[in-house]
Amino acid sequence: MDDRRKPARDRVNPGRRPAPDAVTEPDESLIEGRNAVTEALRAGRTLNKVFVASGDTDAGLRRLAAEARSAGAVVVETDRRKLDRMSATGAHQGIIAYAAVKEYCTVQDILNNARSRGEAPLIVICDEVSDGHNLGAVIRTGECAGVHGVIIPKRRSAALSAVVAKTSAGAVEYMPVARVTNLAAAIRELKDAGVWIYGTAADAESALWETDLTGPAAIVIGSEGDGMGRLVADSCDFRISIPMRGRISSLNASASAAVVLYEAMRQRSGK
Repeated sequence: MDDRRKPARDRVNPGRRPAPDAVTEPDESLIEGRNAVTEALRAGRTLNKVFVASGDTDAGLRRLAAEARSAGAVVVETDRRKLDRMSATGAHQGIIAYAAVKEYCTVQDILNNARSRGEAPLIVICDEVSDGHNLGAVIRTGECAGVHGVIIPKRRSAALSAVVAKTSAGAVEYMPVARVTNLAAAIRELKDAGVWIYGTAADAESALWETDLTGPAAIVIGSEGDGMGRLVADSCDFRISIPMRGRISSLNASASAAVVLYEAMRQRSGK
């Protein structure tokens, strides 16, 4: 391994019914109808996900879906009956969008945030954490623990919704969040910047208490059901486990993040 990235210490371092694929969110994040979605895009509003009626041959609707996709939104075709169930107005015109509660940043913005604070980067990567309450809790804990930013994938992940904002207890206003198309590519960008990647896994070879987290570090938190994906796991420099003494073998995503981040904060404070 490249000596430039050698760890710093010589310890072991290893309100409505939801439709499928939709995040249940309060009405303030919902944008319905062609004109409303068009104006949101013109205004530069960040859209998390756009649902359009499947099988529709309307050129205007196809064009609007393409514009949303070009603006970075995830576009999902779905049955009109599902759109009807999602709709708060009953007049969705074949398209419903969910808006982000704040603008996303870039991976470089997160690195710059650490640099501006004169600190080694401490970053959380959420690998397909799909529950908005878990993502909100991770953001809240990260803000309290001095994390410089959170990275989430564009697909198969909770986005910055009203549910996430509420669960974060306002921390989302202070935490930079980057939403990327490819987590593996984002990890390569972090490695190029000298950041070590630590994946959390129950069967990992290195225990958390024996792992040096004082240097530039990105902590990968896997999905609620399956943990880290194969490509992300293969991209990690080290895999770490949280010691367990009970009969249950794992913690949920947000609890795991809390344990690891506060251990990192403890090490970085020198206590």
